[in-house]
Amino acid sequence: MELTKAQEKAIQEISEQIRTQGDLRDINDYLMKTFIEKALNSEMDSHLDYPKHEKNEVRRENTRNGHSEKTLKGANRELRVKVPRDRKAEFDPKLIRKNRCRLEGFEEKIIALYSRGMTTRDIAEAIKDLYNADVSHTVISNVTEGILEEVMAWQNRVIDDKYPVIYLDCLVVKVHQDKRVINKAVYLALGINMEGQKELLGLWICENEGSKFWLSVLTELQNRGLQDVGIFCVDGLKGFPDAIAAAYPEAKVQLCIVHMVRNSLKYVPSGDMKIVAKDLKSIYKSATVEEAQVELSRFKETWDGKYPQISKSWERHWPNLITIFDYPEDIRKVIYTTNAIESLNSVIRKAIRNRKIFPNDNSALKLIYLAVNNASKKWTMPIRGWKIALNRFAIEFGDRFIA
Repeated sequence: MELTKAQEKAIQEISEQIRTQGDLRDINDYLMKTFIEKALNSEMDSHLDYPKHEKNEVRRENTRNGHSEKTLKGANRELRVKVPRDRKAEFDPKLIRKNRCRLEGFEEKIIALYSRGMTTRDIAEAIKDLYNADVSHTVISNVTEGILEEVMAWQNRVIDDKYPVIYLDCLVVKVHQDKRVINKAVYLALGINMEGQKELLGLWICENEGSKFWLSVLTELQNRGLQDVGIFCVDGLKGFPDAIAAAYPEAKVQLCIVHMVRNSLKYVPSGDMKIVAKDLKSIYKSATVEEAQVELSRFKETWDGKYPQISKSWERHWPNLITIFDYPEDIRKVIYTTNAIESLNSVIRKAIRNRKIFPNDNSALKLIYLAVNNASKKWTMPIRGWKIALNRFAIEFGDRFIA
């Protein structure tokens, strides 16, 4: 939605009047009030089936009958708006139902659209279709800004004192910063609690993924109540296991097989990719660590001539790749990161697909939080095989994970 020169001039004139946060808040409230009243009048046009001030000699059964004033309560403010009336008192606007005086219905629509990855332009067009009224980008941004307080409260909440499994991962988003576009890492901590349910413990944004930052994340989790973890499932970042050992010395570490395979295949051209992936699968699908070692040796004999860096990487990370072999197949499925962290990443990537570049960190944080919050409503059942896994954890870790 491109602005006309007249609109740009009007915005410029308004911006010159802003001196304080209070001035900006007043302007935002005025824009919201203007939109609501325009939308209500548009609804009345549809209800009566003729526009306001229409000159028509035909006498109509129902007509406009002035307006009433209503105070609407939003998350952080109140707005006094004029609600049109009809003589038969049949008009019940969709935007603000009779006997209701809150803005949440409208604001929730904006937030729901925003959580689906829609841009402010997309949302403005959707609202236009719903209410036949224009809503400014400023109003939309103002509504979504209210999410930040919710995000901060969620990010600082107290969490359980122990989690049998925690997945640590990150994905990359593009963000505007200092008049340029840079890649930033979004850090994710996904826990499996004692009931076997998935729970996102927190998310953080930083310019680069690094073990030092992960250590600060782990320290924050400690400060929020996390005392003990059975197994951390992580990617192959150098120094990651050392960071975990510093914060949770009793925890075991399992490097993410998905990351290892993906990183291995980036060296392989498409012609060999399927067969190399199959041979790697023979390693991590082995029944025992001894069998896995044999399969790794076989892989080296087959592929070191073309791709020696793959076996070197697996050997370098081997101590933290073989944790899964301490457990039977049912337990491996629980700590295997394909389903848990990859499904979460899929939710996030779907939400940010339309957002090629975020204007700032908070914009990315809001959208990812809302996307995960929507997805987490379905996380009500324990993950498959959890009771068997919990019994095994009780044997493996003793009193540490007895509920």
